[in-house]
Amino acid sequence: MRGDGTGKHVPHTMSRMGDVLAGFHAAWEFESDSVLIRYERGIRTPKLFQSLGERRVPLAALEGVTLTPGKRGTVVLKAEPRPGADPLLEAAAGQLKDGSDPYRLVVPAERATLAEYYADELRPLLTESGPADRFLVAAPEGPRQFKAYDGKASFDGRAVHFRWSWTGASTAKWKAGDQSFAVADLGGVEWRSPEAFEGHLRLLRRDLAGAAPTVPADQDPATVVFGLGYGPVHESLPFAAAVLEALRAKGAAAVPVSAGRRDPADIAERIRHLGELHRAGLVTDEEFAAKKAELLAEL
Repeated sequence: MRGDGTGKHVPHTMSRMGDVLAGFHAAWEFESDSVLIRYERGIRTPKLFQSLGERRVPLAALEGVTLTPGKRGTVVLKAEPRPGADPLLEAAAGQLKDGSDPYRLVVPAERATLAEYYADELRPLLTESGPADRFLVAAPEGPRQFKAYDGKASFDGRAVHFRWSWTGASTAKWKAGDQSFAVADLGGVEWRSPEAFEGHLRLLRRDLAGAAPTVPADQDPATVVFGLGYGPVHESLPFAAAVLEALRAKGAAAVPVSAGRRDPADIAERIRHLGELHRAGLVTDEEFAAKKAELLAEL
């Protein structure tokens, strides 16, 4: 007999396919070699989940699973992907908030026993660990275009195109003109979440792989800038993941820039800009203090 999501302990083995554990915003279907995650499309479902639709995650892409207490009478079942197995997480580089983590399933407390059972069944099946040598989870199918603050980005599978907006693009970008970047010429992607100040998507040239960018995002023709509702996570992150997947398929390094330590001069400039937003009343005292502390922690 299969698990029905009621919290009953139902003895069976994972080799029987089609077992489903339903949680808030998603349901996991356990199969012999993978977990199929179907995300809801309700108005309260995070937009990133709605954009993903569903994802099949091979067990070979996972190295662990945990079950921990959640908030307000819930438990959290979380799968732990291997580094380098999922282009979406590679592009995100640790910037996703818990509520937008596609590998996190929040389950009502009355289903805790069933969730624990599935976690126990999964663990011995996760025989791989450490960095994956290739992407094992497919990049999201869409979207392949989005509006940034200073332009429109599109990707046709062969090249990334930036078309500048006359209302937001800097003079430097206007002088450079609209841009096209062949996948074969790229070596990586830098995605900065729009949920932080000065988010952006920067394309890194293959011949400069490993070199830290020196041009500010708003002046760099290889970068589109987020903000004021432009470049939201559910649009720009799947886009970045698709580009990374294409880079890997072409044999490029395809290594996203880490969101870790930054150039002190860059941090100082971002704090200066943050101060301007604060003085203009666009950022509250609490937001200013929290973001400044976050930026200083990157040094």
